[in-house]
Amino acid sequence: MPLYEFKCNQCNEFFEILVMNANDTVEMKCPKCSSEEFERVMSKASYAMGQGGASGVSSQTRTCSTGNCTTYTLPGHTRD
Repeated sequence: MPLYEFKCNQCNEFFEILVMNANDTVEMKCPKCSSEEFERVMSKASYAMGQGGASGVSSQTRTCSTGNCTTYTLPGHTRD
């Protein structure tokens, strides 16, 4: 049962969505303001980064205006 964490782009609320089954329909909106504009955040407890890649997490580091920026691709449910 994956637990996904999100941050609302409207009210900055952090919230979680539990997915019981990959075929389930899940209501994807902020519980505080009902916005559907949010971004997925990496859970501090859910992922272990390593060289093996077995977790399904990948990263891409690039140079940006503040130095180096890293983008993580996480496995699991996404909004289409």
